[in-house]
Amino acid sequence: MAGAAAGGATTIHDLPDAILSSILASVTDTRARNAAALVCRKWLVLERGTRTSLTLRGNVVHNNLYMIPTCFRAVTHLDLSLLSPWGHSLISPSSDPMLLAHLLRHAFPMVTSLTVYARTPATLQLLAPQWPNLTHIKLVKWHQRSPSALGSDFDPILRHCTSLTSVDLSNFYYWTEDLPPALQAHPATAAALTRLDLMTLSFAEGFKSHEILAITAACPNLQQLLIACTFDPRYIGFVGDEAIVAIASNCPGLTVLHLADTASLSNGRGDPEEEGFSSEDAGISTTALAGLFSGLPLLQELVLDVCKNVRDSGATLEMLNSRCPKLRVLKLGHFHGLCLAIGSQLDGVALCQGLESLSIKNSADLTDMGLIAIARGCSKLAKFEIHGCKKVTWKGIRTMACLRRPTLVEFKISCCKNLDAVSALRGLEPIRDRIQRLHIDCIWDRSEQFEDSEEAILAHSFDLNELEQPSISSQDDDRFWDHEASIKKKKRKYTTDLDASYEQSNGNGICSKTWERLRCLSLWIGVGELLPPLAKAGLDDCPCLEEIQIKVEGDCRERSKPSQPFGLSSLMRYPRLSKMKLDCGDTIGYALTAPSGQTDLSTWERFYLNGIKNLTLNELDYWPPQDKDVNHRSLSLPSAGLLAECVTLRKLFIHGTAHEHFMTFLLAIPNLRDVQLREDYYPAPENDMSTEMRIDSCSRFEDALNRRRILD
Repeated sequence: MAGAAAGGATTIHDLPDAILSSILASVTDTRARNAAALVCRKWLVLERGTRTSLTLRGNVVHNNLYMIPTCFRAVTHLDLSLLSPWGHSLISPSSDPMLLAHLLRHAFPMVTSLTVYARTPATLQLLAPQWPNLTHIKLVKWHQRSPSALGSDFDPILRHCTSLTSVDLSNFYYWTEDLPPALQAHPATAAALTRLDLMTLSFAEGFKSHEILAITAACPNLQQLLIACTFDPRYIGFVGDEAIVAIASNCPGLTVLHLADTASLSNGRGDPEEEGFSSEDAGISTTALAGLFSGLPLLQELVLDVCKNVRDSGATLEMLNSRCPKLRVLKLGHFHGLCLAIGSQLDGVALCQGLESLSIKNSADLTDMGLIAIARGCSKLAKFEIHGCKKVTWKGIRTMACLRRPTLVEFKISCCKNLDAVSALRGLEPIRDRIQRLHIDCIWDRSEQFEDSEEAILAHSFDLNELEQPSISSQDDDRFWDHEASIKKKKRKYTTDLDASYEQSNGNGICSKTWERLRCLSLWIGVGELLPPLAKAGLDDCPCLEEIQIKVEGDCRERSKPSQPFGLSSLMRYPRLSKMKLDCGDTIGYALTAPSGQTDLSTWERFYLNGIKNLTLNELDYWPPQDKDVNHRSLSLPSAGLLAECVTLRKLFIHGTAHEHFMTFLLAIPNLRDVQLREDYYPAPENDMSTEMRIDSCSRFEDALNRRRILD
């Protein structure tokens, strides 16, 4: 301030270090922080001293220990799971493992949260003693379990890290019988745990009933429990009434509970032609569910995705409103009768007035009137997902959107027979200027949805004024009638708006108004289908769209060679699009040698990536198609060449393998800073093939990448 008193201009450099440190600590964007660190030496020291989260990406294992940064001593959240080469053990014959552990401890002395790829128990035996004050640990492993004693993966962290409160195993492959004995062997550490994420994607059957009983008994203070299990009564150890009731009695303080059948964790979309009923009923009674709800009064988030029929669930779900008053997030899978919507009386899940997020999967008897009842009752609903509900049409979606226009910002519609892309977007017209995140299925083959008459639009509108007034309790009477009066006013307003927007439509009955706030768009599309009809369906004007996620699914082995490109060039209409996830991992084909007359996967990769050079992408996650017979997911020569044409890329993550000389094509991208091969699918290949990238290949490519000069 002396300079200012002497007549000089006051600048940000005149701020006290304490205030400047607080300003820098509030900056979360990594590139912005790195830019701030380049201002001067003082800013560099302050920025490094306020960095609390760091992900290491370099190869520090193989004689590169000098690359471990030592200036981030305030880091509390450290991620070691993405070190290069990805998925390889930290313990290398060419380096001293203990020296590496001590260097990491010296460089990051304040770590309380650790994420690490633990391919063998030796990795955790090495790292766990270095940070005894850890409160959170996330283990990652997509390779098969190493031959070792039961619980050996978990013993080091439970023995050395006695302050643990959170353990995340959602991306870690292990046997379900590994965990209960490890927790029982360290009762003090287990009793201190407040969060367990056991929603492991690679499980075939999940945790059995007796294992859930043992885990919840060993961890009575859990507040968040996420667990993959099996509800199929045909399996030994299926989750039934005993396990459901035991969870509530053993862990009464739960605020988050996720119970999902392992079948629900697969990426498959399902068949929209199915009726919604599974072949078996779940072994869960409504009495047990009532006991669960009554025993968890603090519950805020509940997921029950059982993949087996839970019938006549509406009366039991009504209890959630009174027994779990803090409930804000609810996801139900294969629950039938959850909202009957008979007459004007609200029932079932529609009575959960505090819900802010609701997901309904495979409810066979959910109808448009059920959606309307949910919209009327759940007045705070901001996120809604519907999956596999055959009886729901765009009319119900549209009326729900009208009723919940003030609150809805995220909508997901998938695998519903009557909701293709056109009908789904038509139903969401009332909130197109408010929605921020959207998922739809790219189904184009229902040409009747492109009717050009005005009567075709107006004939499918619900008259909200014709809804009978519901009968509710006297204590909520005044509030409800005020709400109903506002709905009537909204009905008249939305009808006017939609009629006016039709007059400005693009000629096919779909209005072309702007999706003003849409920032993230997620799409499912069948193999062989094209992307350009997306704009004609109604998504032609999205000025704020920044991220798009495309999932391609299907078997291309019996399909003919595609005659035209997939259509990524059609995404040029979105000026702010900078991030894309193109997931072809569930596209099945022939990777190595296709039979006579069949097309191999390289042709399909060319089909999907053609046109990517026209997009101004900053970040791309790409899952190549796979050959399941040989567990092969690899970047082909055509795809490597097409990716190299996307000259604006800075980050590229390929979720598969690649040949070294294919990867060298990517060096032609001028501003590319971060590239990694991640085999994050189960089972990840144990040994690299002779022609695939190995450790030395990765090192050579990364050295070549780092030698280039990047202008910014």
